Amino acid sequence: MPDVVPVNDLGRHIAPLRPCLQEAAGQVIASGHFVLGPQVRAFEAAFADYCGVAEVVGVANGTDALELALRALGVAGGDKVLMVANAGMYGATAALACGAAPCYVDVDAATATMSPLHLEQRLRRGGDRPAAIVVTHLYGRLADMPRLLDVARAYGVPVVEDCAQAHGARGEDGRRAGSYGDAACFSFYPTKNLGALGDGGAVATNDPALAGRVRRLRQYGWSSKYRNELGGGRNSRLDELQAAFLRVMLPLLDGWNARRRGIAQAYSRGIVHPEIQVPAIDGPGHVAHLYVVRCARRAELQAHLARCGVASEVHYPLADTQQAVLAHAGPMPALPATEALCGSVLSLPCFPELDDAEVAKVIEACNAW
Repeated sequence: MPDVVPVNDLGRHIAPLRPCLQEAAGQVIASGHFVLGPQVRAFEAAFADYCGVAEVVGVANGTDALELALRALGVAGGDKVLMVANAGMYGATAALACGAAPCYVDVDAATATMSPLHLEQRLRRGGDRPAAIVVTHLYGRLADMPRLLDVARAYGVPVVEDCAQAHGARGEDGRRAGSYGDAACFSFYPTKNLGALGDGGAVATNDPALAGRVRRLRQYGWSSKYRNELGGGRNSRLDELQAAFLRVMLPLLDGWNARRRGIAQAYSRGIVHPEIQVPAIDGPGHVAHLYVVRCARRAELQAHLARCGVASEVHYPLADTQQAVLAHAGPMPALPATEALCGSVLSLPCFPELDDAEVAKVIEACNAW
């Protein structure tokens, strides 16, 4: 067992795959195809089949996926995009890149994901109809998509799923994250449940016209080579090497998720400290991208864990509404549940290669505080 139990350990995660990844890299090098070639097309098809959608478009990273999905839905300058404020400002970054204004809906205090009740209240107030709603599946937990979609459809607002932390999560209806919204966005950053060896992202959709717009936007807005007919385009392509690596890893994702969920369930059973609130890990709807507890004395708990050789992190310490970059936007709404979460959440070690002794060490350290 290492002296410090890490929050994540990419070296341990990748080590068993090294021969397969090296072989995949060799195939790409030998092929002579390095950009938008057969590996990207094969991964797009495989991931679309895995998610249960018609089409997947590979892009350079998860934030580009959000921006290009919003642009493909027609989001532009002066529009408003509804989202939550406790998810690291990734959705806000994408909206701002489109010239739109991020607007905020409070979360459900129990799940930390967008509250259908608060969404309906926000839409019922009227005013300018938002151009889109970004729903984030946070920490690996699938948001309440059936209720959120009912509200969004009633007001005629398209929905973009942010699936960066929920690869493979399934709803009670058996559908996977990414198959609910008008578009869905994934990140393949190395720490994700399905992570590349560098940056990568994708947009998933059942709308072939939207997929076509994203494909054009990821390559300058071209309709054909050097013919640009769609504004807002850029160079945002998933490269062949990362696609090849992701093809190696995709068949392993469900097994990794099962191990993550098992670790999280062990924590939720074993941590019994009265000042540490543990999450419910409710079956396939939660793939335990992060294991996040809540504690009013977070700094003291974090210092104790460090002394015990247990690393921890805070995801995320500031609500979007408290970020300096949005100070120019004027008064922000009060978001009581969001603000309480930002002041109390703490992420414990959770990755598939964590062994049982390390899990026991984390539990013991929490209970000994």
